[in-house]
Amino acid sequence: MALLEIKGLNTGYGDLRILRDISMEVNEGEIVALLGSNGAGKSTLMRTIVGLQRTWSGEVGMGGKSITNASSGTIVKSGISIVPEGRRLFAGMTVAENLEMGAYCNRKDIKHRIDKIFQDFPRLYERRNHLAGDLSGGEQQMCAVGRALMNEPRVLLIDEFSLGLAPTVVDALTEVVYEINRRGVSILIVEQDVQMVLEISSRAYVMEVGAITLSGDSKELLGNSKIKEAYLGLE
Repeated sequence: MALLEIKGLNTGYGDLRILRDISMEVNEGEIVALLGSNGAGKSTLMRTIVGLQRTWSGEVGMGGKSITNASSGTIVKSGISIVPEGRRLFAGMTVAENLEMGAYCNRKDIKHRIDKIFQDFPRLYERRNHLAGDLSGGEQQMCAVGRALMNEPRVLLIDEFSLGLAPTVVDALTEVVYEINRRGVSILIVEQDVQMVLEISSRAYVMEVGAITLSGDSKELLGNSKIKEAYLGLE
């Protein structure tokens, strides 16, 4: 069953159209990858889903209900959270304060939810009273993921998952993503490491110049000659 569904989506900036008739879906319990080169429109799509970019035409649906051009607060309450590109933490606030800010749409049992995040990320517990701006890149990404989970989403969007992180940190974060998914959270993930993201996802979409040009089973796409040549440096 499609949980997050996008139909014929068009949007852009000013008179410049960026997304062209995008249609895709994320089903219950899936990890879905979104691939594409820089400038393909991936982050614009993520921003549009969460209401930070207005839809020109088309529809975004969540749980069978339209959230097209709804407010960001309404979209979060519908069950969608995002880990934005660049993490965008509040650098002058502590880790614990950043996590609490993530619960702005759901203020019940905040301490219990923060404790759950610390179980997922023991390093964040150790750094809970440190300013977010003083964290390493890996710690900041942990905090950004934790903040997004504070609203207990049904769909988690992760934009540029491994950007600037050491391979060991990416491996640790990947295990957490698996665990989040095992709990029933569906995940849409934008990632430059095509090999890695196709290995952890069940399905994938490829975006070029604002349009979906290829989609299918992730394992099959790993063997696709176009993917090998364009993203894996193989022929």
